[in-house]
Amino acid sequence: MKRMKRSTLIVVVLAVVLVLAAAAFFLTRGKQPAGAAKPKEAATARPTLTVTVAKPETSELSVTLAANGNVAAWQEASIGSESSGLKLAEVRVNVGDVVKKGQVLATFSGETIQADVAQARASLAEARATAADATGTAARARTLQATGAMSQQQINQYQTAEQTAKARVEAAEAVLAAQQVRGRNTQVLAPDDGVISSRSATVGSVVNAGTELFRLIRQGRLEWRAEITSSELGRIAVGTPAVVTSASGAQVTGKVRSVAPTVDPQTRAALVYVDIPNVLQNTGIKAGMFARGDFQLGRTSAVTVPQASIVPRDGFNHLLLLQPDNRVSQLKVDTGRRVGDRVEITTPLPADARVVVQGAGFLNDGDLVRVVEGSAKPAIDAAK
Repeated sequence: MKRMKRSTLIVVVLAVVLVLAAAAFFLTRGKQPAGAAKPKEAATARPTLTVTVAKPETSELSVTLAANGNVAAWQEASIGSESSGLKLAEVRVNVGDVVKKGQVLATFSGETIQADVAQARASLAEARATAADATGTAARARTLQATGAMSQQQINQYQTAEQTAKARVEAAEAVLAAQQVRGRNTQVLAPDDGVISSRSATVGSVVNAGTELFRLIRQGRLEWRAEITSSELGRIAVGTPAVVTSASGAQVTGKVRSVAPTVDPQTRAALVYVDIPNVLQNTGIKAGMFARGDFQLGRTSAVTVPQASIVPRDGFNHLLLLQPDNRVSQLKVDTGRRVGDRVEITTPLPADARVVVQGAGFLNDGDLVRVVEGSAKPAIDAAK
């Protein structure tokens, strides 16, 4: 009986010792720093991904202002007929032809006018003969005025006949001049250098005076009429270069010729007129096209990173910055201009920042990474 009590006591003592030892172990473990890694976990930690990094670069980027607008002729001349009731005999030009000032574009049949000119010359000759006879008669009458052989009334009649004959000569000369003008108008001439943009002239048709036969783009010049909001209008000045891009992708460089003095009260936008020279060379830009363009306002310094380093998440752009312990931290940033595969970052970055490029889209904040050397992209040429 005494032996059984002694064994039970020994078991109870051993149980109490084990409980106290376990409590001391867990109490000592709970006092370790919260951030201290377990030796086993530290030994087994592995990088999440192998990545490449790059440093942000400072480059000179162009400052541009985007706009939209229509392409139109700088000035378009309407060329018509000045003669009425004549048959069109010949058309010498077609749409797209380059013409010089004074060049013959079309001719009318001139037989009727030639006959009218001949008749006007005959009438002038008759009037001159009549005037010469009246002048001689009046001169003889004036010599007899002092002798009294002829009454003053008759002398006045001869003098009046002389003046009337001279007036008829002047009228006949005017008629001849008018017919000669009609004769010259049988040729339709180009009023200026330029390019024929449309043609309605048809051989054999009889047209009235003022009927349009051709349209001419004066001096072959086009213009881009860009719409600029009133808030941006102050950034545009005469002479500002602009790159105009058509719907087909063709680009041409022009300069601002003028800025409209008024703003549309409905749209609050003003027109900016950009000259586009050499209409024939710029085959991708045509009058009537809708085009977009960028006004070149200058160059400024900017911090840029590779496009691949930008990670869009939750509607915002982020960069993953490499920390000294090879872990990454996520930073929300604002982007600006883009040139090639470089993107401007307007959010201030640390001076020694290194951004993850390849593999950035697969990482989260705090991930451990392994960095390898990658081919760094060259900096943007300042003269580009």
